[in-house]
Amino acid sequence: MLLSYHPLQMPSAATPGPVRLTVRAASAAYPLTIEVGLSKNLASALDDAKLPRRRLIVSSPTVWRFHGERFRSVTSEEPILIPDGERFKNLSTVGRIYDALVNTQADRGCAIVAIGGGVVGDVAGFAAATFLRGVPIVQVPTTLLAQVDSAIGGKTGVNHALGKNLIGAFHQPLAVLVDPELLATLPRREFRSGLYEVVKYGVIASRDLFDTIDAQLRPLFARDTAALVPIIAESCRIKARIVGEDEKESGPRRVLNLGHTAGHALESVTKYRRFRHGEAVAYGMLTAAELACTRDLMPRPDRDALASLIRKMGPLPPIGDLDATQVVEAVGRDKKVVDGTLHYVVPLRIGATTIATDVTGAELQDALRVVGLRGG
Repeated sequence: MLLSYHPLQMPSAATPGPVRLTVRAASAAYPLTIEVGLSKNLASALDDAKLPRRRLIVSSPTVWRFHGERFRSVTSEEPILIPDGERFKNLSTVGRIYDALVNTQADRGCAIVAIGGGVVGDVAGFAAATFLRGVPIVQVPTTLLAQVDSAIGGKTGVNHALGKNLIGAFHQPLAVLVDPELLATLPRREFRSGLYEVVKYGVIASRDLFDTIDAQLRPLFARDTAALVPIIAESCRIKARIVGEDEKESGPRRVLNLGHTAGHALESVTKYRRFRHGEAVAYGMLTAAELACTRDLMPRPDRDALASLIRKMGPLPPIGDLDATQVVEAVGRDKKVVDGTLHYVVPLRIGATTIATDVTGAELQDALRVVGLRGG
């Protein structure tokens, strides 16, 4: 699938101005604002989004410890704090949110404000989608991964012990409010995990974005907002456009799953304890690129450029002890299997992808072994 976007414009100002986009999904259109320091005036931003007056915050203890003071003006009610991390992305954690909402007598005149990373946003979003058959939610992502990916597009849900994101619903937010300033406290590994998702956007849609990341690694890891805002904005533009074309992943939106098929399987077989999500996606992208090269679909120099960039970004968790056969079995339980057919995103080059529906288990095993897993 060929997607083209305008070249990135790197700002000269130390603090770039706000970027305002609109996500136009089939079920709803909503604003997406990227602005340095936005979180300091969150209450006003929520007013602008016409959020109901009663606002209940869902966050995590870690986020609240670092940033809670910024959000005191949003509501006088105590935040609903849930544990963070993929292993807590389950129905038990959703139940904790339900309990808090019931205990505070929340009704359809209230709204949820999700402040946190991808797990908080996904879990709070699923709670919002299902509590009283749906209450409004605003996403305030605090990690790079959430800012460029998971907070946008209305996918909500939780994991099952046998597979990632098998339980969920589409529930578009009223707004997505992105403050790159919040990334200053993010541990380097968490930041890098999000940057792998930005690399994904480059591979599926923009060679210019890919090259910009490669050239700007030092200021990006320094959390320089002049470097961060353009890559966040371009990632959000790409996702907003794709979601606008296909809200519920029946066609074009599938390209956003580049690296996620093998990545989700790696997370599943390691019980969501070894990898950050973006790290698993990085391995998944390498696997997809290897498979593409074997099929003579992707030029080897492009595969090498992807591997080089991922290597330059920092170390990934070891995978040499993992069995490729087990990972392929986990792929068979992936939600991207439709009517028994796996829809596998394969890169054609950096900036373009296609969907393959004939990837065999043997092919996938071979690619996983080349990436570093042990043979089945």
